[in-house]
Amino acid sequence: MMGAGKSTIGHLLDQKLSDFFYVDIDLEIEKEAQKHITQIFAENGEGYFRNLESTVIKKFCTYHNQVISTGGGVVERIENIIEMKKNGILFYLKASPKTLYERVRKNTTRPMLFHENPEARLKELMQKREKYYQQADFEIETEEKELVEIVNEILVKYDSIKHSDN
Repeated sequence: MMGAGKSTIGHLLDQKLSDFFYVDIDLEIEKEAQKHITQIFAENGEGYFRNLESTVIKKFCTYHNQVISTGGGVVERIENIIEMKKNGILFYLKASPKTLYERVRKNTTRPMLFHENPEARLKELMQKREKYYQQADFEIETEEKELVEIVNEILVKYDSIKHSDN
């Protein structure tokens, strides 16, 4: 979900995993469209954005040794979850709607929160998406944890999968 720390955690994981590279799907969408996400939503709508997102997911999920950060709505299309699980391990960074709202409330670049009551909208999105987030391989609680603690928890879980495959 937005505000969970996907981009920040992704960058930190990238620093720890020297043979991996970091991909931010939202940045790749902006490169592909040659405009910012807020512009895409305003000019073309959410459906167009979701189509671009699925195309970019499909492209990057064919590679290995990546830390990929996605937007929170990527899971609303089951084909995106399937693509990401083909070569990857999915981590759900979880926080309460209240915490998520506190983290994103001053950010004016989140089109899904362009709403008269952004906190209620965030709760609504969370309820809608939770069943999809539950399809992740691992759930990482981020409430009141330091970033390094979250990164280490992910690395331990990743290591356990990596070693069980050998």
